[in-house]
Amino acid sequence: MWDTDKSDDLYSIKLWGSPYFSINSAGHMVVSPQGDRGGTLDLYELVESLKNRGLQLPILLRFPDILQDRLERLTASFAKAIAKYNYDGVYRGVFPIKVNQQRHIIEGIVKAGQPHNFGLEACSKPELLIALSSINDIEPLIICNGYKDRQYLETAILASKLNKKIVIVLEKLDEVCLAVQVAKELEITPLFGFRAKLNSKSKGHWSSTTGEKAKFGMSITEISRAVDILKDEGMLDSLRLLHFHIGSQISSISVIKGALREASRLYTELVKLGAPMGYLDVGGGLAVDYDGSKSNFYVSKNYNMQNYANDVVAEVSDSCKHAQVPVPTLISESGRALASHQAVLIFDVLGQSKITLEPLPEVNGEEHYIITTLRDIYANINSDNCQESFHDVVQFKEEALSAFQLGLLSLKERALAENIYWHSCFKIYQITKSMEVIPEDLQTLDQILATTYYVNLSVFQSAPDSWALDQLFPIVPIHHLDVEPTEKVTLADLTCDSDGKIDKFIDIKEDTRPLLDVHPLEVTNGQLTPRLSHKPYYLGMFLLGAYQETLGNLHNMFGRTNAVQIELVPSGYKIKHIVRGDNMNKILSYFQYDGNDLLESVRQQCEEAISNGVITLSMSQKLLNNFEQSLSRYTYLS
Repeated sequence: MWDTDKSDDLYSIKLWGSPYFSINSAGHMVVSPQGDRGGTLDLYELVESLKNRGLQLPILLRFPDILQDRLERLTASFAKAIAKYNYDGVYRGVFPIKVNQQRHIIEGIVKAGQPHNFGLEACSKPELLIALSSINDIEPLIICNGYKDRQYLETAILASKLNKKIVIVLEKLDEVCLAVQVAKELEITPLFGFRAKLNSKSKGHWSSTTGEKAKFGMSITEISRAVDILKDEGMLDSLRLLHFHIGSQISSISVIKGALREASRLYTELVKLGAPMGYLDVGGGLAVDYDGSKSNFYVSKNYNMQNYANDVVAEVSDSCKHAQVPVPTLISESGRALASHQAVLIFDVLGQSKITLEPLPEVNGEEHYIITTLRDIYANINSDNCQESFHDVVQFKEEALSAFQLGLLSLKERALAENIYWHSCFKIYQITKSMEVIPEDLQTLDQILATTYYVNLSVFQSAPDSWALDQLFPIVPIHHLDVEPTEKVTLADLTCDSDGKIDKFIDIKEDTRPLLDVHPLEVTNGQLTPRLSHKPYYLGMFLLGAYQETLGNLHNMFGRTNAVQIELVPSGYKIKHIVRGDNMNKILSYFQYDGNDLLESVRQQCEEAISNGVITLSMSQKLLNNFEQSLSRYTYLS
């Protein structure tokens, strides 16, 4: 008997979703935006309510309460570690704007971070403008990373006079020289930091951006030279911070420990060289457990937030005690760990492609030997010969194709050959289910026989890391979780691109699996619906809050999705913000098209067609009406 506990195990929901996502007694996915503090929302009922408000799927749901909870957990973890190790310093987190630049996300971070003096990190001139306009207090830090030109440096240095604590992290030797020159011209003493290229390297997608060949930062030799430049210019007192970053999504705590040891040693040496210092920025890298395996697999992590904070505090404390220098204020840029959980994309299934077995007709007269042989193979498949039978049916299916191309098989005969082939594959697959050891060449039968569900989204827009980096995001039906999902599928998006698919899903036992377990669908009154109901079938893609909105592109002109910001209130929930997704007119404008010009062009073509008698006036008006209405409509399908 299937129940919600089995669905929880199947999709590993407790492992990656706790304490924010779970299943209720109705078999619906629910979200607890405030984590352990209580209060839940039924995602299925929420989506139905949003549809009644005129919003179409796909819809990105944002939960600012989760963002606040993540921030509070991070700062509490560092507070606990500082107390545990009697650390004579404080923690000041900053959120990297590049992780999610959406205005409502940044406003939520700043608001939630006020009690904790939580700041922002900017890596470009536009991000600097966001940070300067968002932070209005002296305590939260504004960390300026990335490459900088004169205007960037002037803006940051001048803004330091506006009751803001701005640290300009210098990445290269020529940047050091330019920053010194700008500061002297403005007659303002700024706060500088150095970014170091550590020898320590992370593993996974971002390992090539770390170590001696890292894109950003200065080598030990360059840092030594930069110290001399500041000393010669009488500005060594401006050097207050050391920064390093060894990659995003660091799955192994041992890598973090090694980098902390190296950076802490470098920090103490800079103090001994006469720099006042005071801040150590350990960068990003705090991972998210996307699959729940709690391992060093690249989409997981073998540590928790408290382990991370403990190791940062302990390593820095030990190094400073050994060198007999004051401990620094600790800074981290843990954007992924803060933002990932707060966003969920809900999308519906629009269609399916599945192998349909037609009943095998009785033998009627003499048949081609290929058909006769396939019939014989199918009839005699058993547990002893199923591997050999599979090879045989594959061979004769290929022979049927060759014979058809040579004109030796008719269309109906080729169709019959393929039908017997699929019957044989299904028969063999059923036998493999009872095998203790499945032969390697039969292990992919489930993929060969799998259904494809066509879903209402663009992978390139909403989950670009899934396409570009093989990132795994949990995908789960948000309803019917009290019923066994008996269909195994891959997902194909709306784009006309073979890469627009998802065929890797989380599996804590095997790392990944090629198929997703879902509920079977059938056509009811022209609509594709679950066999259990007559309503659309909804899937949720979870942990999407970091990078995906920023990196999404407009492949096939599928634009930004509808986004809704939802807050928990005593009476249930409040829709705080609705950001409408791109309509077709807006998307066209990105590519220098004017909707009115396009409409006029088609109108003129209609007039010519009417004159030539190839289209009626009513038909042309219907075409023009559809064209005009389309310009103001969502780029996704309804």
